[in-house]
Amino acid sequence: MEQTSRDPYRRSRIAECAINIVGTDGMRALTHRAVDDRLGLPAGSTSYYYRTRRSLLEAMVGHLTEKSRQDFRSTRRAALPDLDRTSVVIGRSLDHLLARRRADIAARYALAIEVADDPDLRAALASCFFSRDHATELFRQLHAADPYAAAADLVSLCEGLVFDRFAGARSLDKFVAGTSASVAQLTAAVSTFLRGVGTAPKS
Repeated sequence: MEQTSRDPYRRSRIAECAINIVGTDGMRALTHRAVDDRLGLPAGSTSYYYRTRRSLLEAMVGHLTEKSRQDFRSTRRAALPDLDRTSVVIGRSLDHLLARRRADIAARYALAIEVADDPDLRAALASCFFSRDHATELFRQLHAADPYAAAADLVSLCEGLVFDRFAGARSLDKFVAGTSASVAQLTAAVSTFLRGVGTAPKS
């Protein structure tokens, strides 16, 4: 089979489909044949692009990361080195993730178990939603005393907020992702954290 300029698009479709299968039906439902069937592709198409299960899992993690990068690019211009504005931007981003990418969230949690013994995939999956590098740059702009430590803690906070709203105690509350109440709840948590971060002494 000769590769064409459509290959990147097809690879992306396959990865997205695999994520949706895992996010809705679980890890056991993921097979190369299941992706072919879901996309209406000839049998063997997914195996052609991703010959092994691991290569398909790697594609899924890469696709999740790319989607998060696109989300970040769409919001980074709205973020300013101001605590209130930054809190709102992050709160809205988390709400967007919960409202628009629920299958991605579910797939990521399933993948976390699947790749637990694969150091490379585990590391890639760990940062596929939130970037410590981007957070570190944010805290440099906010003049944090220790930008890297603050960034690591912010990522941990965001991970916890998403899990809590998706499957934890907050999932039992009446917050509906995509609403102003949802954004306000997430923003308040982020704001409390940001205001507790120490700033470097001015020279």
